[in-house]
Amino acid sequence: MSDSPFNRITPWVGRLLAINAVVLLLQETLLTSDVLAQAVEFDPARALSAPWSFFTYMFVHGGLLHLLANSVALFVFGPPVERRLGSPVFILFYVYCGLGAAIVSLLATVVGIHVAPFVGASGAVLGVAFAFARMYPDAEMMIFPLPMPIKAKHLIVGIAVLDVAGAILGADNIAHIAHLGGMASALLFFALQGISHPMEPPRLPAMRRRVPVPQRDDAGGDGELRTRRAPAPTPAAAPDPAELEAAELDRVLDKISAAGIASLTEDEQRFLDGVSRRRKGELH
Repeated sequence: MSDSPFNRITPWVGRLLAINAVVLLLQETLLTSDVLAQAVEFDPARALSAPWSFFTYMFVHGGLLHLLANSVALFVFGPPVERRLGSPVFILFYVYCGLGAAIVSLLATVVGIHVAPFVGASGAVLGVAFAFARMYPDAEMMIFPLPMPIKAKHLIVGIAVLDVAGAILGADNIAHIAHLGGMASALLFFALQGISHPMEPPRLPAMRRRVPVPQRDDAGGDGELRTRRAPAPTPAAAPDPAELEAAELDRVLDKISAAGIASLTEDEQRFLDGVSRRRKGELH
């Protein structure tokens, strides 16, 4: 379907993919200095003396496979989330999750957990993946090497469990705590959204009742003007639920277009999710 939220790339997802690819190309060709590489990575032990690294590390990758893994995840999860949040909020959310991943890693070192220097967009991308699972919990996807589809809500829980285990064991060279920090930042974002937008029922458009107006006949048989009695009003028909749903959907989509998904109340988000699931079921 041409209007599916999953079938085409969105502006900031495309820009981020391009930026990350160009940065890796520069790393491998022109900017090969070890000093520069250390300057842009995030090292919790010296992060406060290099505050720019809270931002720069998320655009630098450790190699082509590292870039491909993050790019594929961003390509899959990013466009639906950007459409729901709106482009301005999406890029702020992406950077916020990346910053959250770095801050959580820094806090881990404060309490005595060793965190090695790291680079990569994984924290930000996993924040976006969490948002996808929050918005489309029952969306099914094939993940290699799993033999069957897995729902998004189960996938994000599985990733979190693996990262917790990896952080405890510490037997690989993966920034598990940064991954958990990105997802925790996304969780906090949606928790705060729920607080700032109290629940209220979706507003349906008011149905205007037609009022009959008396009409005047032309001259009667005796040449006098006569007023024709208006026919008795018929009982108003019950509003069509499909029309009400379509009107409410238009209102919610207009609200997203004007102020982004963050402006929706929880009831409006549930209404939008319900319509999406129902229409998806009709296609099957």
